[in-house]
Amino acid sequence: MTLIERVQKIADSLTGTEGRLVTELMQSPREIALGTSAEFAARIGAHEATTSRLARKLGFDSYAAFRDHLRAEFLTNASPSHRVAQTLSGTHETGFLPHLITEEIAALTRLSDYVQDSQIIAAARMLNRPRVFLFARGNAEALAVLMDRRLRRMGVATVLLRGDARDLAEQMLTLNGDDAVLLFAFRRQPRDYARIIGLAQDRGAATLAISGSLGPALAPAPDLLLAAPRSGARDGFQTLTVPMAVCNALVLALAAERGEAALEILGKLGSLIASFES
Repeated sequence: MTLIERVQKIADSLTGTEGRLVTELMQSPREIALGTSAEFAARIGAHEATTSRLARKLGFDSYAAFRDHLRAEFLTNASPSHRVAQTLSGTHETGFLPHLITEEIAALTRLSDYVQDSQIIAAARMLNRPRVFLFARGNAEALAVLMDRRLRRMGVATVLLRGDARDLAEQMLTLNGDDAVLLFAFRRQPRDYARIIGLAQDRGAATLAISGSLGPALAPAPDLLLAAPRSGARDGFQTLTVPMAVCNALVLALAAERGEAALEILGKLGSLIASFES
């Protein structure tokens, strides 16, 4: 099993400290693979024993076995993000934009370490349904709005889940097994996430989550998870560039999946836009 799959299996049993360790682990797996148990614990101010307990909970006999797994999974090839960062360091004057560009390039370069093209294709097939429900809170709502528009442009009926508990209940009243639910979650598990996933699973609807380092710790786990760390410090400013790239790849894969039907809908849309603007 991959690290993400191992974490998803135990997500429901993670303590608060273990959850923070998992988030740190997904953010910097290479650095943790090269460090010690004490160094890993120190990254979040935890006791070293906590990392050993997490390793055992993940199914390893010892922390050493856990670290060996990390090295096999994440250190097979040299880190592309590390190479990019090394190349770019010192090549520009200090400033907000150059710093942001450097971090975004590094985060995008390592994206394929976490999300494979086969997963994008599987996610597109999951969304190739008559109707898709979308849910996000906070800044991630921008991604839900983006995907809402993109899906509608390909002929997929959408329901953008918003508001309080009563609103969500009304919007999900007709959810059924032919539908799919797309959720976004980043810094913390959003309020109502568990209720929405639980209802979707009860109704037989497919569930897909796009997330960052938090992803493997989401509980209940979605049917399919696309999770990759965003740029920036874990506790600092982070952008939506990485999940936006995942969304754009998903849109392209879905267009390919729907084939001529998607092109036909886009053609009709173009004609409608022209008629409305005339």
